[in-house]
Amino acid sequence: MNYAVGIDIGGTNTRVALINEAYEVLQREQFATDPLHPAITFQRIADTIAAFGHTVKGIGVSCPGPLDLVHGVVLTPPNLPGWHHLPLTKELSTVCQVPVILENDANLACLAEAAIGAGKGYSHVQFLTISTGIGTGLAIDKQLFHGARGFAQEIANCIFWKDGPSQGDLKKGSIESISSGTAITKRAQEAGLTVAHAGEVNDLAKQGNVAAMQIMEDAKEYLANLMSTFYAVLDPDIFVLSGSVALKIEGFIEEMEARVKEKVYDALKDNVKVVKAQLDEDCGLIGAAYLVFHA
Repeated sequence: MNYAVGIDIGGTNTRVALINEAYEVLQREQFATDPLHPAITFQRIADTIAAFGHTVKGIGVSCPGPLDLVHGVVLTPPNLPGWHHLPLTKELSTVCQVPVILENDANLACLAEAAIGAGKGYSHVQFLTISTGIGTGLAIDKQLFHGARGFAQEIANCIFWKDGPSQGDLKKGSIESISSGTAITKRAQEAGLTVAHAGEVNDLAKQGNVAAMQIMEDAKEYLANLMSTFYAVLDPDIFVLSGSVALKIEGFIEEMEARVKEKVYDALKDNVKVVKAQLDEDCGLIGAAYLVFHA
């Protein structure tokens, strides 16, 4: 039996998992990420892998972006100031003495869903996660599409609403500033609503709160515009939705499919298939293992 290690390096915590060729998570460990000293985190990763007690084929790593996937370099993640312009694959491979592949979290989740999840059996799988932020990935015959420089599918800053809302470094009217869970919550709070997350905004909308209704309408409408654009440009077999907004708001996925069908050419309506992601929060780790086994 071959083994791989999947790693999710976050701004707060790092998760390390031992995964076999049946894509079963056999062991896992979580510890705090050192935001200033990556060498400390790398050594903790190496110690964790050694403690697993198995020879591993390689390591697949998810890390906050932006990333240079072609050269395996972490660029300028805002929550990891000591990691800027870090050649992660080179340095982590040196510490752990096994090959390392760097990938972004949405791509890894896409790969897992395409290979063994909701997209299994389809050739062109478009993935979309709607949670704190918005991320996408495209798998074609279980191979990730990266584009010329590794930045394909980085859609958070795509502009859909002239002079619309913005957040962080994103431009006004960007899709993540409208449809992400963070954006929905922020707009509701700015409208004077007492809410902690997007689900509560949706609850108020169902109760007839006018401000909440408009915020949810904007989020869904512009998201449907994005998805229908994907159908026009990429013609996927299936659209897999994940993330807390998509999975925890009742009827969200069904409504998005209906909205997208109304926005594509009438002759293409039957091609629109929007489904719920099947894998749990380990999907990124599983995708990392798949990447290692099929490198």
